[in-house]
Parts: sequence; C-alpha cells; structure tokens
Amino acid sequence: MQDFGYSDAQNVGTAPAGPPWLASGAQAERAAAAPGPFRPVPPTAAHAPPASENPSPAPRILGPAPAPMPADPSENGAAPTGPTPARSRASAHRELSDLDLLQRSRRPPSGGWRRAVHVASGRLINPGESRAEAAHRELVARIDQPIRGDYRIAVLSLKGGVGKTTTTIGLGSTFASVRGDRVIAVDANPDLGTLGQRVRSQTSSTARGLLEDPRIRRYSDVRAHTSQARSRLEVIASEKDPAVSEAFSEQNYRSVLRILQSYYNIVLTDCGTGLMHSAMAGVLDTADALVLVTSPAIDGARSALATLDWLEHHDRGDLVEGCVVVINSAGRGTSAVKLPQLQELFAGRCRVVHTIPFDPHLAEGSEVDLDLLGRGTRRAFLELAAVVAEGFSLPRR
Repeated sequence: MQDFGYSDAQNVGTAPAGPPWLASGAQAERAAAAPGPFRPVPPTAAHAPPASENPSPAPRILGPAPAPMPADPSENGAAPTGPTPARSRASAHRELSDLDLLQRSRRPPSGGWRRAVHVASGRLINPGESRAEAAHRELVARIDQPIRGDYRIAVLSLKGGVGKTTTTIGLGSTFASVRGDRVIAVDANPDLGTLGQRVRSQTSSTARGLLEDPRIRRYSDVRAHTSQARSRLEVIASEKDPAVSEAFSEQNYRSVLRILQSYYNIVLTDCGTGLMHSAMAGVLDTADALVLVTSPAIDGARSALATLDWLEHHDRGDLVEGCVVVINSAGRGTSAVKLPQLQELFAGRCRVVHTIPFDPHLAEGSEVDLDLLGRGTRRAFLELAAVVAEGFSLPRR
C-alpha cells in the first residue's frame, strides 16, 4: 500500500488511539497540537465555564424508544408464563448485537512494523492500526461520503502565478483517486488556460467542441472530449486560440455545466484571473463551494483579500462565509512571510485556511502525478479534500 507520509516510529509499543472523548489530558493536548487545516476558533470556546457549572446532559438514545415491559404476573399471585414470541425475538436480537460487538476484532495494520509482525505471525498477532493509519482512514471516509446530484467547486484567484491550476489538479485528483464516482475539471480561463497541460493529453477537443457536438447521448460521448489523468480525474481544456477564447461566455459555461451535471458527481472549475469577464458570472452563480488560492507573499495576500471584498460587495457573501482559502507554497521555496499571521488574516472572514507545502514535482509546471508528490503534500491535499467534502451534506446555494 502507498505510504502517505506517516511515521510508525512514534507508535512503537503504544495501543491504537481511542475515541477523542476517552483521551487523557496529555493525549488531548498532543491531539490538539497535530497539524491540519487552520480553522477559526469561535469566540465563545475560549470562555466556556468550568465543567462543574455545566453538568453533562443525560445521554441521548438514538433509534426508536424501547417498548414498556409488561408487568410481572407473579406480583399478583399468578403463575409466571413463558416469554412471548415478540419478547423472545427482541432478546435474541439484543444478545446477537452484544455478541457481534464483543467479538469484533481490531483492524489489521496496513503497513510498517505492525504489518510485518502481523504477517510473520501467520496473522495470529494483530497489533492493530497505528494512529497515523486511523487518521488516514478517517480522512478517506470524510472524502468518500455520498453526494446527491452534482457538486460544483470554483477554484479562484485574482492574481496569476499563485498555484490556482495546481490546486485544481491536486484537489480534483485526490477526489478522483479516493472516490468511486466521476470527477471532472473545466478550464474556464479565457486567457489560454493551462489546465489541459497538467494531465496527459488524450484529445484536442475543448469546451467549445463539447458544445458543438450534436451526438451527446451518453457518458462515452462526453468522454471523447476529455483527457484523463492517472488519478481518473478528467479535464476539459480551454481554447488555444486567443481570438476564440474571449468568446467563451456565461451562456457557454452554463451550457457546458448542463451537460456535465448529468454524468459527473463533482465538477471543479479553474477560473480565470478576471472577475468581470462574462463566464465568471455563471461560475459564481452556480458554485456550491469556493476555493480561493493565494501565495505566501504580500501581493498574493492583498489580491486574495481584494477578491473577498469584491465578492461581498456583489452579493456573494454566502460564498465568502463558506470559502476555503488555500495558501499554496507548492511552486516556490521558502518565504519570509510568517504563515501564522497570514492565516490569521483570513481566519476571520472564511471557513478554513489551509496550506499546501512546497513540492518539487508541482514546481515543474508539467503533468501532475499524485504518486510523485511528497508525503507532506499528499497529506495536505487529502486534508483539503476532506475540508471541502464537509459541504457535501450541507444545503445547496
């Protein structure tokens, strides 16, 4: 199995982590210090009263309430009778559930020294999952939750060269590799977008070719106009002729979206850098989620803040509130900008601030292959996909 960047050396001799509510104080502090997406802390969380002032409520019982037990006939002097068939079935069901719970074994390890011990012992010794493996499995479960209809993600940046297209490919490839449904990315950049160059080219067709095809009846007809990466992410490229690309309008984008929503579960749009061109209105009107990309630099941060201001002033405040800001360092080396202060700058205006670390493979500017990413970068894209996937179950715009 692929190594996702977790070290097992820290887990030698330790039992698998239990649920957060069973962790000790030291374990809770270590869990709180673990890296992950930066989330704004609600102002009331830091001023919560002591536990003694807020007694825990009675535990909720999920599911139908149990039927009242009939009175014991022996209390009235009557001879006890045998259990009714309904009570026998209920008792047997409870015993079976308890038996299943008690006999449930730990998950076998998928890598590291734990798996070596498990295999060498003939699968008689099961050290269980490491904490890193359990955390990875939880991320995958969050990403692989069901979607009703199609979910549309707009990846936006007002400034070029900050990693917007790289973020689109990395996020889309992560969704496509983890999920079993269809994921596609559309290049809506009117100025010679490069999305189609970041995956292996399988067709010369573009979004306009898809619109002009009168034989679109099934998925295979759409597939003839897309290129597919090794991750299973499909891409529709933009026009290569600048004179034609400017004509890609809002109506064209909406028409492309109407076709794609019948065959794909997740549609990502790599937007252009201009907020005023025609297609952008269609992108923002139909987006379920917004990913705003910036670089760890002063000019990139200013452009991202200006984008948030523009969206709020044009009645897109709902997109700003649910926005995920990505500070993309994947294409550049070290920066003098202090990331914690940069994160705080956006934390009060959006839902999550997430950082993608520098990665030599992404800095090449060529085709993106998830297998060639560094461990930290692969983990960062998994966390980003899990954060975006939180919106799958929320009401749509």
